[in-house]
Amino acid sequence: MNSLMIKLLFFLVLISNGYSTKLDSYPPTCKKIECPNYDVIESGKDYEIRRYNSPMWMSTEPIDDTSFVSATRIGFTRLFMYIQGKNDQHEKMDMTAPVMTQVKPSDGPLCSTSFVVSFNVPKKNQPNPPSAEGLHPQKWNQSSYAAVRQFSGFVTDGDIPKQAAALTASIADTKWAAAIEKSRSKDNSTIYTVAQYNSPFEFRARVNEMWFTFVMDTAIDI
Repeated sequence: MNSLMIKLLFFLVLISNGYSTKLDSYPPTCKKIECPNYDVIESGKDYEIRRYNSPMWMSTEPIDDTSFVSATRIGFTRLFMYIQGKNDQHEKMDMTAPVMTQVKPSDGPLCSTSFVVSFNVPKKNQPNPPSAEGLHPQKWNQSSYAAVRQFSGFVTDGDIPKQAAALTASIADTKWAAAIEKSRSKDNSTIYTVAQYNSPFEFRARVNEMWFTFVMDTAIDI
């Protein structure tokens, strides 16, 4: 078994297990590898509002599963093979951060949830990202915003509803909550996103983020 596959298997074990530290900082990973650029529009007590600078993602098709961890494992495996050259151009790409998992919750507790897992395409590859079966590019526009809450550790299924609820409470009764609700109503869905920044070999100072993404209405004063 080669070293890349060993790293992949180790990652899949780790994302199934919780490991927590207290942290509140800019993701240290982004000082070492490429992350999408953004402007901080507002810093609240427990949240941040960001405007992203048109990042491009390579995304899986929707994965139906009852577990965030399981779906992220499946999606990450596909994307890992993609950046290792399993694409139409047989091109290898640098790892970036974060790995993003978009979540569309099911209508009932026993129903499958829909997950889309994405890799942030390096800037040098964005003009012509290699294509691959089962993957598609996803380009954010200049009016793409996110309300963000940080949390630490290895993400578990139990973290997701807690962090989503905490972010909802933090932005309640703000103009951002209204903008998010408006974006969701257009799509007729409730979607949130989990961003994971760290290598599986980093046990401390781990940074994850809960995102509520939305398109800002130009009528709202920022």
